[in-house]
Amino acid sequence: MEPTAGKPNFLRNILVKVLLFGVLIIVVRFAYIVTITGESCKLGDFCFSPENLSFVIAGTGAGVSTSNKVVGSTSAGTSQSDLYRSKDWIKAVHFYSDVFHDLVSDGYISAISKTLCVETPRGEDVLALKEIGILDSMGVYKKASKPLVISSKENRLPFDENTFDFIFSGGDRLDKTAQRPLDLTVSEIQRTLKPEGFFVAHVSAKDAYSFNSFLDLFNSCKLIKSRDIEGYDSSMSLIREIVLQKKVGSEIVIRDSDGNSGNSCSVPGYKRDLVRNAEALIMEEPLKPWITLKRNIMNIKYLTATADISFKSRYVYVDVGARSYGSSIGSWFKKQYPKQNRTFDVYAIEADRAFYEEYRVKKGVTLLPYAAWVRNETLRFEINHDPGKEVKEKARGMGRIQPVKPSVSSGSFNGEVNEIEGFDFAEWLKSTVTEKDFVVMKMDVEGTEFDLLPRLFETGAICLVDEIFLECHYNRWQRCCPGQRSSKYEKTYGQCLDLFTSLRDRGVLVHQWW
Repeated sequence: MEPTAGKPNFLRNILVKVLLFGVLIIVVRFAYIVTITGESCKLGDFCFSPENLSFVIAGTGAGVSTSNKVVGSTSAGTSQSDLYRSKDWIKAVHFYSDVFHDLVSDGYISAISKTLCVETPRGEDVLALKEIGILDSMGVYKKASKPLVISSKENRLPFDENTFDFIFSGGDRLDKTAQRPLDLTVSEIQRTLKPEGFFVAHVSAKDAYSFNSFLDLFNSCKLIKSRDIEGYDSSMSLIREIVLQKKVGSEIVIRDSDGNSGNSCSVPGYKRDLVRNAEALIMEEPLKPWITLKRNIMNIKYLTATADISFKSRYVYVDVGARSYGSSIGSWFKKQYPKQNRTFDVYAIEADRAFYEEYRVKKGVTLLPYAAWVRNETLRFEINHDPGKEVKEKARGMGRIQPVKPSVSSGSFNGEVNEIEGFDFAEWLKSTVTEKDFVVMKMDVEGTEFDLLPRLFETGAICLVDEIFLECHYNRWQRCCPGQRSSKYEKTYGQCLDLFTSLRDRGVLVHQWW
């Protein structure tokens, strides 16, 4: 009977070993899912993770809580599951956890803070806040990504005023959002942030111009600190972190560039630095100014070639004395001016009626069929024809404006005389753009610059202009007649040079135009 008793024991040992091997496989599989993928099972996967758990972030970066936290959600689709287990997702959450731990240490955010992450497509920053124990956190984007991000398709954030203690914008997304204009996004952030609440942004503002442009957007907040930190991917290897605090009793107001609300203004230091780095003025009068133009364009140091203009609400080009579309808008600004892939609103100011019809078919250009002047009044518009040149409709002479007088000019004038309405250009500029806009101006007004520029300073409108291309008119040498100067203008080249010098001395980035 002895042999028959050993057979069940042998079978029992085999079954025990098989069972233990199966348990080992299950344990290894479960450990892999929790520690490596950090995600619930896909359809058909063999694991014990409950279906109502969307994801688990396992492991932490430096400074992040070591306790794993589970975020509940509805059942996620396959693509979302792939996202949550991806290395980029986990890396981003760890990065933001480190960032928020530092902000907690500095006292800008706490466990009881009500927080919002704006323009966050996937919500890594929202999860990071929950990871470190700030549970009352949510994200907003044009498309929802539940459970972390809700949708906001309207022009206003779906929250009341003074709702949040802390608002965050990461990934340099503030100036790249397509959901709403930048100035509207900024306005909504300031509206929903509580007084004394903190707003923190990660941006790529590395030069002084872009940094100050960013600060100018938040006129109800004060700067607390700014620092550079290393990013977590190649798209933003170096990040500027800016901390702002909303002032108590603050209102969103329009200021000029030095913070005043009056007419006069002064140009801040960072703009003066741009002027100091501009190309040198041409000190000697050119004998052939028509040739100097081509050479001078090659030397111009455009503002947009040295500074980032991302943090501007709107981009505007004003052509004062535009003449035909091809004179400067189509031939120069559209083709040569470095616009950093920004779309500009173009205003063409032209007093000569001969060019009006052409602008009717030009999209994206607003024609102001008036004469830029220092006040609203009727003016005399004179079309001068260059000597030795055949008069054609497409090659009309340059026009000058003068206040209407009882009698027409003497016989020395050979051209056409029309009456046209002039408008206060400085006041129009102040009603059209703000200090939050990026404004480029070209001025070719046949001598009227000596009237318009002082008016811009008098009204403070000069501080709304970021860059000016100015043609100063003087009794220059004529191309048609060697050895003869133009009799159309009374000013000398020295007076024009004094005008350019005085503009730069006062902090205006002006370039010589011909």
